Amino acid sequence: MDINAYQINGNYDEMFKDDGTCRTHYNSFLSLVKKTSAKKMAQLQFTANKTQVAMGMTFNVYHDNQGTEKILHLDILPRIIPNSEWKLLEAGLKQRIHALNLFLQDIYNERKILKDGVVPEDLILNSKDYLKPCIGLTPPKGIWCHITGTDLVRDKNGEYYILEDNLRCPSGVSYMLESREIIKRAYPELFNSLGVMPVSDYPAKLLKMLQYLSNKEKPVVGVLTPGIYNSAYFEHSYLALQMGVELVSGVDLVVKNKKVFMQTTKGLEQIDVLYRRIDDTFLDPLAFNPDSMLGIPGVFEAYKAGNIAFANAPGTGVADDKAVYAYVPRIIKYYLDEEPILNNVPTYLCREKKDRDYVLENIEKLVVKETNAAGGYGMLIGPKADAEEHAKFRELIKNNPTNYIAQPTLSLSTVPTLTDEGMEGRHVDLRPYILYGEEIEVIPGALTRVALKKGSLVVNSSQGGGSKDTWVLYN
Repeated sequence: MDINAYQINGNYDEMFKDDGTCRTHYNSFLSLVKKTSAKKMAQLQFTANKTQVAMGMTFNVYHDNQGTEKILHLDILPRIIPNSEWKLLEAGLKQRIHALNLFLQDIYNERKILKDGVVPEDLILNSKDYLKPCIGLTPPKGIWCHITGTDLVRDKNGEYYILEDNLRCPSGVSYMLESREIIKRAYPELFNSLGVMPVSDYPAKLLKMLQYLSNKEKPVVGVLTPGIYNSAYFEHSYLALQMGVELVSGVDLVVKNKKVFMQTTKGLEQIDVLYRRIDDTFLDPLAFNPDSMLGIPGVFEAYKAGNIAFANAPGTGVADDKAVYAYVPRIIKYYLDEEPILNNVPTYLCREKKDRDYVLENIEKLVVKETNAAGGYGMLIGPKADAEEHAKFRELIKNNPTNYIAQPTLSLSTVPTLTDEGMEGRHVDLRPYILYGEEIEVIPGALTRVALKKGSLVVNSSQGGGSKDTWVLYN
């Protein structure tokens, strides 16, 4: 395949340096690509697409007129990360999750960090994600954020930045696992010769972590799903199957004497741990949202009584609010007395007048985000928007400044991606998955999300993004 026409366009490219030479950890892959015809590459991509459909690797796109079921397009050119880089990411992510867990325990109990003025008290106590029923609670083993999907990006200098923390129900791990199986088959010899760290043991590690949350010798674990119409239902059923546990929805469960039981063909069976994939406030209509049709009445009382463990713990959402994100470097310093290993993207808090004035004056240069939105919604990319959109967001910010943050527009790093025109660079982010059980463990791989549209910086699957297999090398 001809790669001479590949253009870097002033971005940090994961495979090629500015002078066009290949980065060392990509040399073997480059040799393979050069020996593979464009036709063969197209065949490999076609096979990957068909395999995804056959595996049921689909997700639902809400507000899409073209039918809800779509595959998350898997590009067959992998992203490769050298071990030295991964070690830095691993250390930084462990540090961050440790600090965020201490933060959650504190704000629902002693609130020292709020009393000391490190994080504004009103920002936390007035947040819709700060769950008052959780005040005074300590979850099993003192762990709040058991499964985290942290999003990172690289700027034009190649430096990694944390873009956001996902501590509620981070999705995408099933695509990481299934994509690995597909791409491994496309390049079997290269995969083995390069020494790529495995991700296939994730379900076993996830199950071990979930079992650790219970004091029983053989706890019963289940995956709690909102049902087949949820955008990540494939993932819920996939993980339950891989772990060998029950996939349950609210209607399958009942609470008796502050214990949770699932209804089986043999009668009621107590369940000890739930990996929940429904939002906090839908968990229990008696404790949170009374209109919830998805939850289990009384389950929160069972949780408070210590008879059921949840992963993640209810109440974690307050720590991945985009406004709280801006304070995470201070949170790390406060609890661990360490400087952050991985930096935040510089963030302007519209709740603060000085920052707000700067954002209103420079909106055309910035990315503006709604603090409680996800999936690429409620967002303005200033340089790509027109004057009408700039004016609309200025009004939104003036009317509700607390609801918005802004960040400089980073030129995300690019990775070679197969397109109809050949191999071209496309912008990517990186979502590693972190498990917090007996210890904090970063899975040596990640979901690389890729903006499939030329020049686009929006990688979210709900906004037309795709994915890549991520190879972390042993050395």
